[in-house]
Amino acid sequence: MRNSPDALMIFAAGFGTRMGALTADKPKPMIAVAGKPLIDHALALTAPLALREIVVNLHYFPHILEDHLAWSGVTTLVELPEVLETGGGLRNALPLLGSDPVFTLNSDAVWSGPNPLQALGKAWDPSKMDALLMCVPPKFALGHKGKGDFLLSDNGQASRGAGLVYSGAQIIKTELLYDIPEAAFSLNKLWDTFLDRGTLFGLPYEGRWCDVGSPEGITLAERMLADAV
Repeated sequence: MRNSPDALMIFAAGFGTRMGALTADKPKPMIAVAGKPLIDHALALTAPLALREIVVNLHYFPHILEDHLAWSGVTTLVELPEVLETGGGLRNALPLLGSDPVFTLNSDAVWSGPNPLQALGKAWDPSKMDALLMCVPPKFALGHKGKGDFLLSDNGQASRGAGLVYSGAQIIKTELLYDIPEAAFSLNKLWDTFLDRGTLFGLPYEGRWCDVGSPEGITLAERMLADAV
């Protein structure tokens, strides 16, 4: 098993219903923030990593993303007839990603601060971790309206609770995905197993993060990026 993952999955198959009219004719990852589609913000984070494989899953208006990504060097994987959610989508991509731990990244967020994927790679310890989640302190989680997802112990071990916000970036071991019978399922199912084992860990993000899940999130993200210049 490699110490540092060399493959990454970007989740881009959702319908973006909270975006309303903005996703009537295009998928949410093609919505522009500061003049650049969300999917390009996500891909920019991968540039320093020299990854062997990047897979982007598609479902809603897939041809638009396929055309946009045609010259990017990433592999696109269309989920039909139904979207497979995060767990099913990741399992569907494993023939391309390989059997070692992988990065996963949501495509509907923008970051300001240290590269979260690089930070995860530096903190990853496969001898004790089955997953390492990048988590954001609520005061630095722009556009997020929930109460938080995880509490972290002093050594980073995670438990569920109203604490830090899961950012959509992680490193995760994937072999147990094949034990889940459903075709479409959330990665929460795998996290529950890791929680029982004590092998789910979190890493607090040392920057700001914006959830671009609604039109209001676009404004917040653009303001965040402008403040960082």
